[in-house]
Amino acid sequence: MDKVLSNKKIIALYVLPSLLLILAIVYIPIVLTAYYGLNEWNGIGAMTFVGVDNYLALFKDTTFWNSAWHSLLLAVFSGISLLLYLIVAMVLAARIKGANLFRKIYLIPMLLSSVAIAQLWLKIYHPTNGVLNSMLESLGFANPPAWLAESSIVLFALFIPILWQYAGFYILIYYAALKNIPASLEEAAKIDGANALQIAWKIKLPLVMEVIKVTIVLAVVGSLKYFDLIFVMTDGGPNGASEVMASYMYHEAFRAYDFGYGSAIGFFLLVICLAVTWVIRKLTASKDTIQYS
Repeated sequence: MDKVLSNKKIIALYVLPSLLLILAIVYIPIVLTAYYGLNEWNGIGAMTFVGVDNYLALFKDTTFWNSAWHSLLLAVFSGISLLLYLIVAMVLAARIKGANLFRKIYLIPMLLSSVAIAQLWLKIYHPTNGVLNSMLESLGFANPPAWLAESSIVLFALFIPILWQYAGFYILIYYAALKNIPASLEEAAKIDGANALQIAWKIKLPLVMEVIKVTIVLAVVGSLKYFDLIFVMTDGGPNGASEVMASYMYHEAFRAYDFGYGSAIGFFLLVICLAVTWVIRKLTASKDTIQYS
């Protein structure tokens, strides 16, 4: 085995299929998307090279920047929600009664498709027969809002099912990280007189910080390119009030048949995601890594 692992040709032979696969499904599409953005193209006929006109048009497109702002808001809310997920995970990891049942309940949204979740929340938000407005009317609110039809609140109404959809995923990640902390550390802290809050802040939080950094990247970047539930529930409406960058890209490419401009939006979205990832990694970088055995 050592002889095989020391042979660079054998190593290259084993790695080559994976590299070719990544090249075919990741890097080549990225290059093609960037190239399509340099052309005027309806997706069927011949391309007309227009240089960087599509990319320059993005900076003057107020609809695009509005959609970028909406995506940024979702990313901020997703990042803040991680704190709530971490608190829930800490509670579940504290050996409370019924923790196993709660973990199964939180995982239910992960088992549902985005379309199923969208249909569920469409029923909840229905202006006349919805569960939410029916509850508000029973509490004395005469005219509850049309949650998905009012520009001022539709975006925040969509954030709730989106954050609910991924709650179980992040809670599960935090729960696994917390359960991996040796119980002896917590017991030693209790002997020294530390309370539950001090143990959570001084011991558990530093030990799972690397996991938290990863989830911040996942949550923020995932929010910037989010598409499916918003597309099903509002399709970017009303009047673009819930349009995000991914849905705007779809509308330009597949409804306006401007694949060149849609590709420019897609490539610019990739650049934004890479830039945000780099910034987060720089802001959360630390020289010292806490280890435990």
